[in-house]
Amino acid sequence: MSKSLLNEFFPTIQIKEKILKYIYSNQELSKTFSSWPSEFQEEFLAFCTGVKGIKILYDSIFKELFNPETHRERVEHFLSQLLGQKVKIKEILPNDTTRLSDESALLITDIVVELEDGPLANLEVQKIGYAFPGQRLACYSADLLLRQYKRVKDKRKKKFTYRDIQKVYTIVIYEKSPREFHLACENYIHHSKQQFDTTLQLEQLQENILIALDIFQKTIQNKPIETELEAWLTFLSCDQPERIIQLLEQFPFFKEIYQEIYDICQNIEEVMRMFSKELYELDKNTVQYMIDELEEQVEAYKKENMEYKETCLSLTQRIKELEAQLSQYKNFSQSETSQQPTENKS
Repeated sequence: MSKSLLNEFFPTIQIKEKILKYIYSNQELSKTFSSWPSEFQEEFLAFCTGVKGIKILYDSIFKELFNPETHRERVEHFLSQLLGQKVKIKEILPNDTTRLSDESALLITDIVVELEDGPLANLEVQKIGYAFPGQRLACYSADLLLRQYKRVKDKRKKKFTYRDIQKVYTIVIYEKSPREFHLACENYIHHSKQQFDTTLQLEQLQENILIALDIFQKTIQNKPIETELEAWLTFLSCDQPERIIQLLEQFPFFKEIYQEIYDICQNIEEVMRMFSKELYELDKNTVQYMIDELEEQVEAYKKENMEYKETCLSLTQRIKELEAQLSQYKNFSQSETSQQPTENKS
C-alpha cells in the first residue's frame, strides 16, 4: 500500500484500499460507485488518494475555494493578478439568475463583485468553450454594464451623471478553450478594451480578459513557474503531483488551499455526491457542446450557400451586362453596314 507523492505535504490523504473498503461497506455508496464509468471511478480514486492532483475546476470545489463570502482575500489576490492592479472587493453582487438559467450548462461558476473604487468584475469559469465565444462575450459585457447603469442610477437618482459609471471587467477562464483560441499561437491570455482608430481619447468602460488554461498548460510545460499569475493558473489547471509539489515549494500559500480540499475528501459521501453531480454536468455539457457545434456548422453552411448565391447572382448580372453590350455592338455594326454606299459597276 504505497503512498502518493503528495502524502508528504498532506498526511491526511487516504489510501485506495481504505476508501474502497468504506464504499463497499455501504450499499448506497457501492451502488453509486458501480454506476460510474470505469474511467470516472479511477479519476475519483486518484483524486482522493493523491495519485493525481485535485480538479480545482470541478464546480463544487471551485465554488467552495473561491466563495467571496468566506474567502474574500483569496478572491482579491486572484483578481489582482488577473487585472494587474491591487483589487479590494467592496460588495458581492447577486448573479443574473435569468442568464444563469439560460446558460446553466455552460458555466462552472459565475462571480460578480464590486471593487472598492467602483468598477464591477464578473469572473466566469467554463469547462468547455462553446461556439460563438465573441458574441457571448459581447453580451456578457453589455449585460454587466447595463446592470451597473441601472443600479447606480437608482441609487443616485437626480444626482446621476454618466461620470458615475465605472469600468466593467468580464473575465472568462476556459478549461478547454474554443477552436478560435488555438489559432492565436501560444497566447493564452487575451485582453481587450475599446479605443478609437484616431487620436481621440475617450474613456471606454468595457474590458475583457480571456484565459485558455489548456493552451497555458502546453505553453508552460517543463518550464519553471515564474510569476504569481502563472502560479494561480498552474493551480487551476495542473493535476500532476510533481508539478504541484513544485508549486507548493515556490508558493507556499497554496498549501492551505489544497489542505481545505483534502479535508473535504475525508467525507467520502460528500465527495461522491460532488462527483456524481460533475458526471451529470459533464454529460449535459457534452450534449450542449455538440448542439453548439452543429449550430455553428449550420451557420457556416448557410453563409457559404448565401455567398454562393450572391456570386451566382453577380455573375448572372455581369453576363446580362456583357450580352447587352454585345447586342449594342451588333446593332451598331449592322447600322454602319446599312449606311455604306453601294459601289457602281460600269
